[in-house]
Amino acid sequence: MQQTVKKKFQKNALIDITVEQILKGLAILSGSFIFIIAGVIIAKGLTPFITNNGGLGSVPVLPFLVGDTWLTGPTFQSNLYSVGFIIVSTIYVVSLSLFISFPIGVLTALFIAKIAPKKLAEILRSVVEILASIPSIIYGLFGAGFILKIVYDFSAILGYQSKGGNSVLSTVIILALMTIPTITTISEVSIRSVDITLIHGSLALGASPTQTNFKVVLAAAKSGIFTSAILGVGRALGEATAVSLVAGGRRSGLSFDILDTTSTLTTTMLEGMKESAGLDYNIRFSVGLVLMIVIVLTNLTLNAIKRKVGNVNVK
Repeated sequence: MQQTVKKKFQKNALIDITVEQILKGLAILSGSFIFIIAGVIIAKGLTPFITNNGGLGSVPVLPFLVGDTWLTGPTFQSNLYSVGFIIVSTIYVVSLSLFISFPIGVLTALFIAKIAPKKLAEILRSVVEILASIPSIIYGLFGAGFILKIVYDFSAILGYQSKGGNSVLSTVIILALMTIPTITTISEVSIRSVDITLIHGSLALGASPTQTNFKVVLAAAKSGIFTSAILGVGRALGEATAVSLVAGGRRSGLSFDILDTTSTLTTTMLEGMKESAGLDYNIRFSVGLVLMIVIVLTNLTLNAIKRKVGNVNVK
């Protein structure tokens, strides 16, 4: 009997060790992808700055980072690439989109989680999940076929001659539409996770449901809500296909005019991937390297802010 128990114990221990090693291997494999991707981007992205680029000369680093003109001439005759104005334009467009999507997403999440009847909440939750799963190209086609026309007519009313509606405004609208589902989904989960005793305590002290929702529930869920904003910014920074159909592909000069054309780091990368070799191809990896740095710095900044505002302090 004891021998049987001992064999069973050894068998279970062997199974545990095997499963542990398999899961460990899968975890290492998953984690290694980020290093592989980063390694390829870094290696290809640094090439234009350290090689002769087929006789064109190496790309100057400082002008590349702070300049205000992306190459407009033939790619085989120049190495004058600059992304300084594109970096600022990217951050500008993403910030504007967040100003639209964040309040809409959070308030929608609050309505679904705490105000809407159960059946309506289930329907709205499903709609939001469907919106989150729609491919970016669909948003881009919607923007090209519908948003551009509206923006063009709007600019005509103001007496402004826009480039067919391609503009900062169109880009902001599309990015806001794409990030609202992400912000809503994560915020709704965070709001539903708020301790019910906090809500009952607020109501017992005489606060109305509206006061409780805005002053207690949102305050208690603010850490998760801020996380939704971080993920929304991440999606907006990384979006290329939809944005390329509505941005206009600005090549030089920084403009904060919402009816003027714009360009982002991702659209700049996408436009040049028709090549397979050479400087004009490798420089897109350099733009990708800049985008990675922008994303890392943005996440570090937002997470630092999150740590300061994330502590629950219900008044």
